[in-house]
Amino acid sequence: MTDQQRYDCLGANGNAIIRTPNLDRLAAGAASFASAFVQAPVCVPSRISYFTGRYPHSHQNRVNYTPCDRREVLMQKLFQAAGYQTGSVGKLHYYPPTLEHARSTGFDRVLLDDGVPRTDPHSDYVKWRKRSDPNATIHYNATAKNIAPGKNPFRGAVSYEFTPTAWTGAETCALLREFTRSSRPFFLFSSFFKPHSPYTAPQPYDSMYDAVEIPLPRRTTLEDIRTLPLPVQRQILRGRPQYDMDRQRLQWIYRSYYASVSMIDREVGRILDELERSGKAQDTVIVFASDHGDQLLEHGLLEKNVLFEASIHIPLLISFPERVRPGRYLELIETVDLMPTLLDLCGLPIPVNAQGRSFAALVSGRNYKPREAVFAENIIPEVITGGALDLPFEPGKGVGGIQHPDAKMVRTSRWKLNYYPGQGGELYDLKEDPQETYNRYIDQRELVSELKGAILDWLITAGEADQIAPRWLL
Repeated sequence: MTDQQRYDCLGANGNAIIRTPNLDRLAAGAASFASAFVQAPVCVPSRISYFTGRYPHSHQNRVNYTPCDRREVLMQKLFQAAGYQTGSVGKLHYYPPTLEHARSTGFDRVLLDDGVPRTDPHSDYVKWRKRSDPNATIHYNATAKNIAPGKNPFRGAVSYEFTPTAWTGAETCALLREFTRSSRPFFLFSSFFKPHSPYTAPQPYDSMYDAVEIPLPRRTTLEDIRTLPLPVQRQILRGRPQYDMDRQRLQWIYRSYYASVSMIDREVGRILDELERSGKAQDTVIVFASDHGDQLLEHGLLEKNVLFEASIHIPLLISFPERVRPGRYLELIETVDLMPTLLDLCGLPIPVNAQGRSFAALVSGRNYKPREAVFAENIIPEVITGGALDLPFEPGKGVGGIQHPDAKMVRTSRWKLNYYPGQGGELYDLKEDPQETYNRYIDQRELVSELKGAILDWLITAGEADQIAPRWLL
C-alpha cells in the first residue's frame, strides 16, 4: 500500500509521463480496476475500512490518531487465526502507534514507521537509521541545502538508501524471505509513506523529471472557492491556503510527487523479484493499492480530505496466477470489498458483519452482479489538534464553524452527489464534466433527491448485521 497516491499516477493507468515499469509489469498480469474508490479520503478511516471491510460510520474510527473500537476484527487477525504467518512493514497509522498494539491486532511480526515526528519514538526505521546512517542527525524529511537555481527545491537531504522508502522495501524483502522459508501460508502488509507530503525526493530521483513539463490543473481563484459548499471552503482555506501557489513551485511539487512514485516502483520491483526467487509467486495473491489520493492543487487544495475524484479514486491491482483473470475491469469497486475478496480467494469464511462485497467471482470469470454506486464519507473540515492548526470537534458546534461536518458521497458511473448536512451539496455529471467544475445541485433537484435517497438507504442497510440478531436466545 502507498499513502496518498492518485489513480492517474501510474503508467498502467494511462499516464505516459510517470515511470513505473515494475508496477506496469505487475498490472500486465493482474486485474486492474479503473473504478476503485476509498470510503474515506483520509488515512486512518480509509485504512480501517480496508482492514475491516466496514464503512467508517460503522467502525467509527473517523479521525486520525484516535483508537479503533477493540470489538472490530481486522483482516490480519482472521488470517492469523487460520494459521497464516502475519507481518507488517512500514506505515500502519494505528493508535496507539506502538509495537504492542500492532501485535494485538493480529500481526506476528511488526516493523513500524508511521512517518510523523510524534510517532518517531515507536519507529523501527528511525532506530535503524540512527544505527546505520552516518548522517542520522539530518531529519528524514529535510530538504538539501545550497540547491542551485533552476533545480528541484524539494531535493531530499537524506541519501536514498537511508530513506523510509528504501527501508520499507528492504525490510519487506527480508520478512518475505523469512515467511517463504516456512511451509505455512503468510499475510504480509508492506506500507510505504510516500508519495504523501512533504514532497521531498532524494538524489537521483529529484532530477528524474527535470526535463518534463507535467500538465498542471487549471488555476483556482478565491472566487471559485467561494462557490463551493462552506465545509469545502473551510477545508481549502484553513491555515495557509495554497490555491494561488506559484506555478513553477507547483511544477516542482508534481515532479517530486512523480519521483516518489518512481521510488516506490523500484522497491515494488525488488519485492516482486524476491517473491519470484522464493518459488511461491504462482501461489501468492498480490495486491497494490493506496489509502486515498492527493488533490495536487486541483480545486485549490494540496493533499486530500475532500470528496473530489483526485482524493477518492485510487489505483487497485490484484494478481493471483491461474485464479484471477488479468485485464482492465470497469466495474465500480469499494475498498471495503477487498477484505472479503481476499478471504474468498483464500477459501476462508467472510465475517457476517463485513459490509464490503467479494468480487472474487468477477475476477475469476464467474457470475457477478456489479455495484450500481459507491459511497464515501468524511469529516469536512478535518479534525486537527495539537499543532499550529487547531480544529477540534465540539459537540453542538462542530468543526471550524461547521455544525454538522459529517459529509456523505454517492457516486454512480455517471453522477456524483456530495452532501453536507445543513450546507447544501455538489452534484457533478462525471461524463460531461470529469474535472468537477460545474455544480448541478440546484438545477437537478429530482436527481439530487434520488441520490440522497440512495445515501439514506446505504446508511440504514449497511449495518444490519450489527443491529439485527439472527434469532431469539430463549
